[in-house]
Amino acid sequence: MAGGRRARRADGFPRLRPPMTRIVLWLWVALASWALAPAGPVLAQDVPLSQDAGTQSTLDYEAWQATATRAEAALEAGRASNSALETLRSDLAVWRDKFLAAQNTNKARITTLQSQLTALGPVPEGGESEDISARRADLMAQLTRLQAPVLAAEEAHTRATGLIAEIDRIFRERQAEELVSLGPSPLNPVHWTPSLEEVLGTFHDLWRETYANWNNEVRQAEFEQAAPVSAGLLLLGLILLLRGRRWFNTLGLRARKLSKRGGDVWGFLVSLGKVVTPFIGLMVIMQAIIQTGFIGLRGSTVLNYLPAWGLSILVIRWLADRLFPEGDGPAPVPVEPARRAEARGYATLLAILVVISAAIDVLGSVGNFTPEAEAVIGFPVVCLTGLVLFRLGQFISAQISLTEEAETGGLTYRNRIIRALHRLAQVVAVVGPLMWAVGYRNAADAIVYPTVLTFALLGFVAVLRKLVNDVYTLVTRNEDSTQEALWPVLIGFVLALAAMPVLALVWGVRVAELTELWTKFRVGFSIGDTRISPTDFMVFVLVFALGYMATRIIQGTMRSSILPKTRIDVGGQNAIVSGLGYVGIFLSALVAITSAGLDLSSIAIVAGALSVGIGFGLQNIVSNFVSGIILLIERPVSEGDWIEVGGKMGYVRNISVRSTRIETFDRTDVIVPNADLVSGTVTNYTRGNTIGRVIVPVGVAYGTDTARVDKILREIAEAHPMVLLNPLPSVYFTGFGADSLNFEIRAILRDINWSMAVKSEINHQIAKRFADEKIEIPFAQRDIWLRNPEALRPQASAPAEPLPPNAQDAPEGDDA
Repeated sequence: MAGGRRARRADGFPRLRPPMTRIVLWLWVALASWALAPAGPVLAQDVPLSQDAGTQSTLDYEAWQATATRAEAALEAGRASNSALETLRSDLAVWRDKFLAAQNTNKARITTLQSQLTALGPVPEGGESEDISARRADLMAQLTRLQAPVLAAEEAHTRATGLIAEIDRIFRERQAEELVSLGPSPLNPVHWTPSLEEVLGTFHDLWRETYANWNNEVRQAEFEQAAPVSAGLLLLGLILLLRGRRWFNTLGLRARKLSKRGGDVWGFLVSLGKVVTPFIGLMVIMQAIIQTGFIGLRGSTVLNYLPAWGLSILVIRWLADRLFPEGDGPAPVPVEPARRAEARGYATLLAILVVISAAIDVLGSVGNFTPEAEAVIGFPVVCLTGLVLFRLGQFISAQISLTEEAETGGLTYRNRIIRALHRLAQVVAVVGPLMWAVGYRNAADAIVYPTVLTFALLGFVAVLRKLVNDVYTLVTRNEDSTQEALWPVLIGFVLALAAMPVLALVWGVRVAELTELWTKFRVGFSIGDTRISPTDFMVFVLVFALGYMATRIIQGTMRSSILPKTRIDVGGQNAIVSGLGYVGIFLSALVAITSAGLDLSSIAIVAGALSVGIGFGLQNIVSNFVSGIILLIERPVSEGDWIEVGGKMGYVRNISVRSTRIETFDRTDVIVPNADLVSGTVTNYTRGNTIGRVIVPVGVAYGTDTARVDKILREIAEAHPMVLLNPLPSVYFTGFGADSLNFEIRAILRDINWSMAVKSEINHQIAKRFADEKIEIPFAQRDIWLRNPEALRPQASAPAEPLPPNAQDAPEGDDA
């Protein structure tokens, strides 16, 4: 046949397009094994890298040289197959991890020698003594000997990293070449008949292989012995496969009815049985078929993929049930309850089509299909997949717009993203089959089926996020705060991050590329002579968090247990607690940096540049910070003081790093920069103590006995419980006013914060006593004199004349 058997590259190597079976299997098998692998080759090194007190490396550099030379020759020739390159890359990655671990050989001893050389200092201009010179030479010799394996490991590590990068580049180039390669068109009628013959021939080979085993006497004898077991397994498998979902549907409904609290969580756990039970039945059926002994080599190859295909359909169906549940309850994807069954049908149909595509790949591998046959056979499947995908995208977009706009009058940000993704899926559903029809089968295969799997992955994340919300509701027993709680959002964010590697695998990223990213992440980055890795960062965060918690515990103990038992005032206690917080955070950061192994001297230049930038760009913030420290040390203003600054009066509620919060008498907060409190004018009414003076003015009518007024006012002031009797309150006759004889009560209060209340109560007592004693409190009165009042009288025969232009009011005067 034209094109030969099985699609091959022009250079004789197999094509790079991964079959759909590989993508499906990656989701359920490869990722599980990868996740259960050791944390990293570097951490798993159990071969000692040095001997003799760590001075000699035991790495076999001859074997490494052979591996590196072989890799360089393969890269130079450019004819190595993909499997050969993958094997070679794996070997290089193992060597690279060994070299990375070897770079820490003799690290402690090297650090000690460098410290000794630093202690000796530079060689003076006039020379140094023979003893010191000999000692310096001896230390340098030891340092050179200890650094030799480290330098060799660094050089080998760099070489391995470069070779791995070249292999990855070749893979990317080959993948790009395959995506843009033009193959046979399935619309060419010339390919139809040969393709059909190949498919029928493959099924004929499978049947002939099975029929030959059926006629084999040995196989028949084995079948007679295993027939009861096979029949029992087959019956059990069929029962689990056909009835398992119904059992757990009924069990889930009962669990929700019996458990009013946490019904969604129990329903989720029960729903897993709808996947596990049929899958076990499928495995039992496969085992029953194998027990018969009639399945040949080709049939076994196809049969081995049956659990993965069945599991794919079961999981997608389970996702559809969770995303579009039965009933009127809420759903992760907003779809009308009456249309959810339709959405579940679309999702199940897509799963079946993906499995059919994977089965075609397996049959093509078994039957060694030509590219023409693969293009013709896969074209109807990709067309149906595109049709269902287009309809599902159209359906979900319409449902989101309908339900969301009906409830809230607009779309939320999340639902806008969902609708945009489904509209993008509609574009893929049209472009993919067209590309396949033209001949770009690899490109079409690379966008259509990964799009379907992407929606399955996003649906799985949405289901897990809903489970997190349900568990949070079950634990906190508060359904109203779930949407606003922080922990469900953080866990959802972690789930989204965890889905990123799986999403990359779906879209064709190799596992080796992901492990390479993880390796680079583990290695970290360098600042000066210091390398910062994620491990160092985790140590830094952990130590700093412990120090921060210890600081808070000490602050709480000092605030609640120790300081209240001292004679320090409240402001001084708050200053001590705040100062402990600053010192504790500084020490925590310092200890965390040291524990993480960061060399502060290597970032001194960066710190100097930052200090210059702070001096120019953040001088106001630094000024306020320093002013805050001055306020805590000098304490001209303390928390709880009644102050007045910038025309604002109130109580100091908090002195923070940058500013001070003042609560006014209107219960509003005024944020004052600390620099204003240090450099500006501040009136502190309660500095040191709360004792203060209050002045109450009052006036009486002319002719009143002033001595009697003095006595009454003195009695009123001395009778008030807030007025101190030592010193005694004073009453002063301040003068003769325009309308009254003016007096003042001047009294010292126990707490100046009650000054307004005391004034009010004293005024009440004055009004009452003056009324009892018939003492008049005057008020201003005015008489208005009009010039020419006769001009304002109405005239009987003539109209009233206007007032003269110079008419004006008489001057104001007091009543007699």
